[in-house]
Amino acid sequence: MTNENTFMNLNNLVSHLREVLDIKNYILLYAYNHTGKTRLSNAFKEKGKSRNKDGVTVKKDTLYYNAFTEDLFIWDNDLENENKHKLKLNQESSFLNALPLLEIETSVNDFLKLFTDIGFQFDTTNWEVIFVRELKVTVSSDSAKVSDGELDETDHQHKTYFEKGIKVSRGEENIFVWCFFLAIIRLVLDDDGDGSYNWVKYIYIDDPISSLDEQNTFSVAYHLAKLLKEGRPIKTVVSTHHIFFFNVLSNELRQANKYFFSRERISEQFLLRETGDTPFFQHLETLAEIYEAVHTGKLYTYHYNMLRSILEKTAIFHGYKKFSECIKPEEGDGNFYARLINNLNHGNDTLFEPREMSEENKQYFRKIFDQYITTYNFNPILLQGGQA
Repeated sequence: MTNENTFMNLNNLVSHLREVLDIKNYILLYAYNHTGKTRLSNAFKEKGKSRNKDGVTVKKDTLYYNAFTEDLFIWDNDLENENKHKLKLNQESSFLNALPLLEIETSVNDFLKLFTDIGFQFDTTNWEVIFVRELKVTVSSDSAKVSDGELDETDHQHKTYFEKGIKVSRGEENIFVWCFFLAIIRLVLDDDGDGSYNWVKYIYIDDPISSLDEQNTFSVAYHLAKLLKEGRPIKTVVSTHHIFFFNVLSNELRQANKYFFSRERISEQFLLRETGDTPFFQHLETLAEIYEAVHTGKLYTYHYNMLRSILEKTAIFHGYKKFSECIKPEEGDGNFYARLINNLNHGNDTLFEPREMSEENKQYFRKIFDQYITTYNFNPILLQGGQA
């Protein structure tokens, strides 16, 4: 029997998670977008803080990665000259102010080369990062210098130079920030109790795949799990909306407690349900909720988010590369419906400020859903909340 716990507020849920971590080293949470994952990570972090009478934090216990972590890195784009782009580090942040930058550069590079070919240089005086890309060109032996580059004179045909101060893509920037965080985790795991991060009792990672290139999903999950298992045991929570990321971590961290995290929209209570060793169990509950919404006509745009999650899980199970391969409501319309799901999946509405679908989108939704449950032959009794 699957265990389910209900919590009146986030503070009660945080207390429960910390109690679980007294016994277990890892907790994995799967939840839909807009359920409250980022707020939960902040509440968990705040629970471990102590403040003096002036409101200044004097004690903390959680190293965390969430949407706010990326805000510690800000671009200086050299708008006047447009040739020396720099990523500035917020040295006022406690996340960075104790950081021994000269010791972490090699570690960041170790992780960065797993995902991309960009390099970087730390300017520890100005607290900034300059990105570098290695370029190889073929030149004749009597060629003049390459502009702004440093030629490798050991090869007269294939020359290498480094383009410095480049503006990397948003995806590469996010990968860099993630690798920076992984390097800090490595410091934490290697800390013997006397280092800059000996205050860290918990690590909380919220949805890194939201900002990272989804093509790196497996690699990000695998290397995170590998890093956590290599060092000294440290209590870690990872929350995500990405089912594939959740599944990879579930397989790699088999001793973790795994939960489906949700919120009841009427009572606004938080629900935590154990998935055990079958992390995909929640698709039946989701299908039942969608089934009811379709038949009552109470369809909101967040239902597209739920439907996409179902389609992604089905695609993974059947070995498809894209969830759109599970959409075939009418001949030739698969790509249209996939784009529709993508667009509505990234809307600004939430589970708690819902926006009802237009009548046209309701019709599209019903076509996709009806075709899906017909194609995969789900038992209608299960969808109606009964038992087969």
